[in-house]
Order: sequence, then structure tokens, then C-alpha cells
Amino acid sequence: MPPSAAATDAALAGTEVAAEIARGDRRARRALWLALFLVVVWGANYTVQKAIFHALSPGGFLFLRYLVMPACAVLLLSWRHGLRWPKVSRADALLLLRLGLVGHLLHVGLVTYGIHWSTAFSSSVILACGPIFTLFILHWHGHEKLTRGQVAGVAVACCGVLAFLSDKLTGGHWRAGGGDLVLLVAASFFSYYTVVSKPLIERLGAVTVMTYAVLFGSGPVVLLTLPSGLAVAWSEIAPAIWAGTFYAVIVSAFIGWLGWGWVNVVRGVGRTAPLMYLTPPVAGLVAWALTGERYSAIKIAGAALTLAGVALAQFGSPPRDPARESPAPVD
Repeated sequence: MPPSAAATDAALAGTEVAAEIARGDRRARRALWLALFLVVVWGANYTVQKAIFHALSPGGFLFLRYLVMPACAVLLLSWRHGLRWPKVSRADALLLLRLGLVGHLLHVGLVTYGIHWSTAFSSSVILACGPIFTLFILHWHGHEKLTRGQVAGVAVACCGVLAFLSDKLTGGHWRAGGGDLVLLVAASFFSYYTVVSKPLIERLGAVTVMTYAVLFGSGPVVLLTLPSGLAVAWSEIAPAIWAGTFYAVIVSAFIGWLGWGWVNVVRGVGRTAPLMYLTPPVAGLVAWALTGERYSAIKIAGAALTLAGVALAQFGSPPRDPARESPAPVD
């Protein structure tokens, strides 16, 4: 081959490589912007949900949510698979049923009432402790050996939570403090869901696991919240509450987690997970701007200490550690 032809081929190959790198960079930038947008969506959702719960009651909201979510799951499965939905074994079906009950009946149910009883900012900070519970569950199952950094992170986070809750506990704000404790329990259920669902996701795919868990978990929620749902005067609900419900159920809960899954694929879990720690500051700012929520210096310091401890516990481990892939629950 003449030298000029070889040089031309090399130049073309270099151009193709450069174009591929540029496309990858643009994709990564879009993923980053989407991740930041979702952080804002989830941070604002705490204040939005509190307004909805005031109008519908927590039970009324759960009733409506779990009438809508199965429909979304059916539409997504039909769009991806038509009428031939993925088949699962009996053992996997039972596991998906357990995930549906833990993830939706227990986790989402407790989160809903916890947010209602607590404040928007407190809810976001307490739920950010989720990776701590994931770490304990992994250690309990023998998948994780705690490092000194992780133990230190857990200790720092515990001190932060105590400082964060001190004003409520010493001031006699038992309803808000009780709401925070409910949210801690809810965070532990989400951690269990995360650990148990991982092998299923590897076998069946994230969309299949998410949609089937919604379908299995929705029925019990609807049955338990039926009295609350029937007590709501639906014809009198203001348009703003309907819009907020669409935002909380469709945009934040359903589309948001699908978008976050795409972001993880593009950026990788390790680079994306730290962005979740921006959610509490966003939640605090939105609650302050829209509802006048106020924060003492001790509360802000406790929140910062809590998030720092959780981050140290989550990322103070080897690069391939499964605890690094544990998301903080946002709902």
C-alpha cells in the first residue's frame, strides 16, 4: 500500500476515534445534567409530598399512588416486551413478592407517614442514612468485612443523627421525632430491598424486577389504604394537588428512578452515587423557600456530620465493595 494511502487510513481511523470520544463525552455530560436535575426533583419532592398529604392524608395518597403505579408498570412492560412479558421461576416470583411487600408496603408506606409526621429537611437527611443499613446487612450476610474507615463513618453518622434530632427530643416535639424514627426504619427496609434485589437484577434485568415488584406490592397497599382512599372527596381536590401528585408519583418516583438507572449505566455507580448527598441540601433550601422551615446551627451541623459519616461509611471501602453501590432512598 502506498504511504499516502496508509496515512489516509490512519487519519480516518483517528477521526473516527475522536468522534466516538466526543459522542461519549456528550453522553456523559447529558447524564450528569440529568442526575443533577433528578437531585433537584427528589429534593423538592419532600415539600411537595407534605402538601399532598395535608390535602389527601397519607393513606389517601398511598391509595392513589398504588392505583397509578401498576398501570405504569404494565405500560412499561408492554412497551418493552409486548404481550410476551418475561417469565420468571416460582422461586424468583416468591422473591419478587417479598421485594414488593418490603419495598412498597413497608418502605414506601413508612416513608409516607414518616415524611407526614416529620419535616421535609429532616426526612431527607434521615433517609440519606440508608447506606449505613446496607453496610450492616451486607456484613450480617457475610458479604462485607467492615473496615476501620467504615466503622468510623458509622460512629460519626450516629453522632450526627443524635445532634440532628436533639432539638426535637429535648424540645418535646415527639411527633416530628417519631416521624424521624419511622424514617430510619423505612431506610433499613430499602437497604434490605437493595441487597436482596441485586442478584435478581443481574439475572432478570432492572426493569423486570422493578415492574414486577410494583405489581406484587401494589395490591396489599391498595387494600390497606382503601378506607383512607374512600374518605377523600376526590371531586373537591384542587388542580395544584393533582399536579403535585403527578409530580410525586410519575415524575419523581417512576420516571425518576428509570432516569437514574440510565445515569448509572452511562457514568457508573461509583461516580453517580455521591450526587445523592446533594438531595438533603436541596430539600432544605426548597422547604425554607416555600414553607418557611427554619434550621438551628445545631441542626445544620448535625445534618452535615450525618452526611459526612454516611459518605465515609459508604466509600471508605475497596473500589469493588457492594456497599458503594447502595443508593440512599428518596421518595
